[in-house]
Amino acid sequence: AISQSGETADTLAGIRRAAQLGSRVLTICNVVGSTMTREADGVLYTHAGPEIGVASTKAFTCQLAALFLLTLYLGQVRGTIPAAERQSLGAALIDLASVIENELPRLQTEITGLIERYYDARDFLFVGRGLNFPIALEGALKLKEISYIHAEGYAAGELKHGPIALIDRDMPVVGLVPRDSVYAKTVSNVEEIKARQGRLVLFGTSGDAHLATLTEDVLFLPEVHEDLNPILYTIPAQLLAYEIANRRGCDVDQPRNLAKSVTVE
Repeated sequence: AISQSGETADTLAGIRRAAQLGSRVLTICNVVGSTMTREADGVLYTHAGPEIGVASTKAFTCQLAALFLLTLYLGQVRGTIPAAERQSLGAALIDLASVIENELPRLQTEITGLIERYYDARDFLFVGRGLNFPIALEGALKLKEISYIHAEGYAAGELKHGPIALIDRDMPVVGLVPRDSVYAKTVSNVEEIKARQGRLVLFGTSGDAHLATLTEDVLFLPEVHEDLNPILYTIPAQLLAYEIANRRGCDVDQPRNLAKSVTVE
């Protein structure tokens, strides 16, 4: 079970039902001593520190890091990830903190300028493929939570199953296009959006000249291990939501109708 607060009612109901059926429960949580951590068989604390804002940001990236470390541990126990690869991936995760720290000022500056063309949009789409699809969902969720713009995240490969009908010259589309194992397919999806006059904002790998031919609104990120792209690409997705909400005059810490912990079902 994954929870920032450890008090979410539906997640608590889920782990209690799982325990009744004989399952062992592992909780990834930020709040020490919360109900979920007390009832679990094992706990991984994210130690993200207190989150003041209702919309989780650092808790989300810390949860991704915890899941990554859990994967490495299980790979060690089960003998499915060689020791050298585990060490390499662990070192890459540690290095990622410095990468984000170094890139954050630049990203915030570029996004602040970029959002002037998008802050008044009524709708947004976010697309990603493979590991980056959940980050498209995260970007869309943050945008709708704090800016009150309708936003949806989609798997890039699913566009032709319906969502592509929404795309026109008034629809901003944020595409997550790192240079990874599914890069060519994601680029093909993004080109389909451009062909239908969608307003593209792309997050891609530094040095990718092709993305700059598709739109002037490209945020370039350093190349990291493919399995760490979800953590890295979360940062500009969340920053985009923050800057748009701030530009619209929204309260980014206390969005309307939302509570930090959902304690009722």
